[in-house]
Amino acid sequence: MARDKLTIPTTGVELIRKLAAEGDRIFSTDRAREFAPSVGLSEGYLRQALHHLVRAGWLIRVRKGLYVISSTTPGVSPVHEFEIAMALVKPAAISHWSAMHYHGLTDQAPRKVFVLTTTEASVPRRPQGNDEGYRAGDTLFQFIQTKPERYFGTKKIWVGEARITITDPERTLIDGLLMPQHCGDFAEVLHAFRARGEQLDTQRIIEYALRLDAATAKRLGWVLEERGHAPEQIDPLLAVPIKGCRRLDPTGPRRGPCNRRWMIQENLPGKAKP
Repeated sequence: MARDKLTIPTTGVELIRKLAAEGDRIFSTDRAREFAPSVGLSEGYLRQALHHLVRAGWLIRVRKGLYVISSTTPGVSPVHEFEIAMALVKPAAISHWSAMHYHGLTDQAPRKVFVLTTTEASVPRRPQGNDEGYRAGDTLFQFIQTKPERYFGTKKIWVGEARITITDPERTLIDGLLMPQHCGDFAEVLHAFRARGEQLDTQRIIEYALRLDAATAKRLGWVLEERGHAPEQIDPLLAVPIKGCRRLDPTGPRRGPCNRRWMIQENLPGKAKP
């Protein structure tokens, strides 16, 4: 609804300006409550004021009790979708396809923001029957939960005015081997390995794989060998014990020859090389 269709009390607008001045472009109801008295906004009217500000377009409600100041608010710089992701769940790291795109490992821009978090985190729930993701404002978020001990391989970056956590390139590639469906597809993951090229930190990515599971280690070994890495580099992956032949593309059909060296079923069309 357009702002000129609604009458917004001056106290509500002053509250937004106060929060923005303090750097709180994303804030909770509790945070707003701290500033309410300074602008003459009573405790009893706070929630109603926030509701009106959302309807008028000054605020965007992204989760129960969590608001983003709209980029159309004068004097407030736009809030990046990655910054919203950090506020929606803790811990949080931009990951998978979103991280691939940020690191220049793919030319394909995802239509949602992928966020890695832990199974212990309180993840916003999408409406029943909605398989697209959790919508906050105009952005869709896909939360991918992992065990706390598997939440590693992240780094801090600056995006605009915000400090963001993102999976590093090696962890991002590993996540592609684990869940290619969240990175475009397996062919896109293989493209990402090509894009990383000689910048790949082989020791780091092997260490990451060894912290996860045998299937991931074997997939990585297959990819690195196909890319011409020296045997002595990938021997730790070869030594990982495994029972049975695992699919190279975990989302693909169970067909294709089994590479007995890696115990990997090469289930790619035409056995595509990375």
